Amino acid sequence: MTKKEDNKPSFVKRNSMVTGKAYAQLLSMLKERYRKSQIKAAVKVNTAMLEYYWEMGREISRLHESAKWGSAFFDCLSLDLKTEFPGQTGFSVTNIKYAKRWYEFYNQRNVIRQRIVDELPHQLGEELEMPIDFGRIPWGQHIDIFTKSKSVEEALFYLDQTIKNGWSRPELAIEIDDDLYSKQGKAITNFDEKLPKPYSGLAKEILKSPYDFGFIDKKITTERQLEDELASNITRFLLELGRGFAYVGRQMELKMSGGQTFIPDMIFYHTRLKLYIVVELKVTPFIPDYAGKLNFYVSAVDELLKQSDDNPTIGLLICKSKDNTVVEWSFRGMNQPLGVAEYKLGMAKKVAEILPSESELQRIIDTYDETVN
Repeated sequence: MTKKEDNKPSFVKRNSMVTGKAYAQLLSMLKERYRKSQIKAAVKVNTAMLEYYWEMGREISRLHESAKWGSAFFDCLSLDLKTEFPGQTGFSVTNIKYAKRWYEFYNQRNVIRQRIVDELPHQLGEELEMPIDFGRIPWGQHIDIFTKSKSVEEALFYLDQTIKNGWSRPELAIEIDDDLYSKQGKAITNFDEKLPKPYSGLAKEILKSPYDFGFIDKKITTERQLEDELASNITRFLLELGRGFAYVGRQMELKMSGGQTFIPDMIFYHTRLKLYIVVELKVTPFIPDYAGKLNFYVSAVDELLKQSDDNPTIGLLICKSKDNTVVEWSFRGMNQPLGVAEYKLGMAKKVAEILPSESELQRIIDTYDETVN
């Protein structure tokens, strides 16, 4: 029989024999395995639910058209499923329609489906099975992706990025609204020549063009004004740069032994690729001189800030506009990995909202002509 004293409140004392590096490693390993088991369980449940929606969408798509049921079909099916499975979610009319649209979206003929899975095979007469990796993304994200994507290729891009980056639904919505698909990898770079594969491809993926500085609500005429605004809105700027960017500093003075002083605009560190990024800002169109200066700053960061376990520093010039040929020719002879992207401000959007559209202008002209005549 347990003594009453054994049930008294007490502190659990750690024995000195179960501490140290070996114990810490064991504890870390057990924690990680438990987290992975939780993720596997969640993925398994999510996959089973998605497979059900996929099969539902497939069967409805196959039978609905041939049976020529009207819109009342979805109301009837929803009611019958809710009656059979009371308390279960996912059987609303809207959700059933989404399941049908989801399957039909990826079942389009004559499209290339190859991004997060090796292949989405489909030939005339075949029934497309749900790709395994689809189960790694919640249903809500799937809805946002296929309803907002203009093509299967675009949808697969967002599916891939959601898996890679672990985006929540709000984070995914931000990236879709920002049109990341059209921007990512659009900066002009020399990474293929200056960086080893596959690292060069990964580095290109973290850059985009144009960068949207719509959060700046002032007229910008100088580089210093642009830099000040970005520094004042550093959280918004980091969100626009993308996941993994960490702010190191601005106007970090570089003093040379001969007394010369140089000041790069802004320096960042990418936590996932483990590299420094030197950012130069220009409010004018790109000219070749900019590449030489950026090349110098990248060399300086490599020499003075880069650690032995860091990857090569890259340079990013963000300017008002660029001629791709001029940029590419400017990169010839440069020994550092450089990229050039454009930016856009919010002022143009506001001006466009104030000014009449082309059709409105034409209507005004026509009205004036009628009045005069």
